Amino acid sequence: MHPHTIGGINKLPEAEKRNIYARYIPPGLIEKFQLENLVENRDLLRFSFVEGSSDMELKLYHKVGFPDPILYTHLADSMNGQIFVLLYILNDPDSPRFDVDKMPDGSPTRFGIHKRNLGAERSAMEAGLTPGQIRRGLRSLRQAIGAFEDFIAYLGHDMYYIEPLYYHNAIIFERYGFNYQIGKKLMGQIHAEFAEGGVLRQRLNNSSPFRSPDAANSLRLRSWAIHDGILGEPFTKVTMYKRVGVSAGIDTAPGCEW
Repeated sequence: MHPHTIGGINKLPEAEKRNIYARYIPPGLIEKFQLENLVENRDLLRFSFVEGSSDMELKLYHKVGFPDPILYTHLADSMNGQIFVLLYILNDPDSPRFDVDKMPDGSPTRFGIHKRNLGAERSAMEAGLTPGQIRRGLRSLRQAIGAFEDFIAYLGHDMYYIEPLYYHNAIIFERYGFNYQIGKKLMGQIHAEFAEGGVLRQRLNNSSPFRSPDAANSLRLRSWAIHDGILGEPFTKVTMYKRVGVSAGIDTAPGCEW
């Protein structure tokens, strides 16, 4: 028998916890970066798990001393024992870094949610990144989802939940088989208001670098405009779920390109 929740895993001895949580690291990352004997390597594979807590953070580095992990995840239990993915990030360590996660004085921005480093964000946007990205992604989300679902199945679950931090995250998750527990109506309204004559389209008036008219038909640039406050409120109250093995999703932004 093994635990079925994050809280249950966190009650185990540390060696057992590390072994279980390491199960959802995509094998492709281990192979790509030649990460041998990873579970025992506390310099490259770092966990934050407190006995008795119901959440866990994992940071996987490709080499000692590098400032950013190639994989960062934050998992937690819901009140009824379901697994929630609070954050999942894949970073390409060979790509340029943009300091959207910190202000010039070094204080954290929480990926632009609490504060915004506007200069870094503009540079990131112009380089083709999305809100919250400090580096280009590794383009291995499909493999990552597969590894994570193996982990979810190992825990005895057939579905899991995620709260997309940004608009583009929700769109990406749609295309990998996620559906909405909360927020589908909002996503449809956003798409409608970016259409010709819509309120959001009218607000794409170049009043900031993030509100270009080009954002009307670009999912990536829409996300930047929403991050810039074009909705008049934060992008929140969206919760998605995915059933293990389901790959067909929905599309709340038909005809809109990346």
